[in-house]
Amino acid sequence: MNIPFPSVSPTKDQIISFAWQHILLLTSMYFMTLGVALCVRSNLGSGVISAIPMAFTIAGEEGLAPGLTIGGYTNIMNVVLVIAQIFVLRRQFEVVQLLQLVVGFVFGAFLDLNMALTSYFNYSEMWHQIAAQFMGATILGAAVAAEIRCGSVTMPGEGIQIAVSRVSGAPFPKVKIVIDTTLVALAVVCGFFYFGTWPLTVVGPGTLFAMFYVGYVVKFVSPHMNWFDHLLAYRPGFRRYVYGLARFIKIK
Repeated sequence: MNIPFPSVSPTKDQIISFAWQHILLLTSMYFMTLGVALCVRSNLGSGVISAIPMAFTIAGEEGLAPGLTIGGYTNIMNVVLVIAQIFVLRRQFEVVQLLQLVVGFVFGAFLDLNMALTSYFNYSEMWHQIAAQFMGATILGAAVAAEIRCGSVTMPGEGIQIAVSRVSGAPFPKVKIVIDTTLVALAVVCGFFYFGTWPLTVVGPGTLFAMFYVGYVVKFVSPHMNWFDHLLAYRPGFRRYVYGLARFIKIK
């Protein structure tokens, strides 16, 4: 007797759910890069994920390295991080995780966009710089909390941390601290290599502040993200984007 296989073709609702989930992911990534851009613009030290790209970007502006944008160097670093995951996980690496490259390239494009948009602000005075660093780290932390809630493909920076934790058996928070510290240390090494000094605009007091403060924001904001879960559950229709969405969140 022939047993028919169940249909695996996606339903309309599944397609809408997938599209909506990734629209929210892109929105979260945009605000993540806005936060990163503000941290970079503060000149008090960039964030962890942008430290190495920023070092190479400054070197490129002085003719010491290829003249790529910070988004371009971020793309290169993301490719390296995905390759590192393949070496760490070997046969355990899932092919679907190659989508991290797509997410990483979108992140790089958003970062260049927000670097351009934030170039019009004045960062000459210290209080402007402190405000930019604080706002950037706050926005970044809140956006990371939203990105995690999306439950989609991780960013390459998070992917390598998960891979190392999975293979080594070490707790994820400890692995994150080690990898973040390594990235910051490599940025300092790049500074000494290119400029012969510690690059304070790349790794400065703002970098240390962001390393701890962003995690605190994620921890503080995450329990208050039920509204974002309601967004993920929402199924946008053609005639109910604004009113229907507001009513849906309010009812939930």
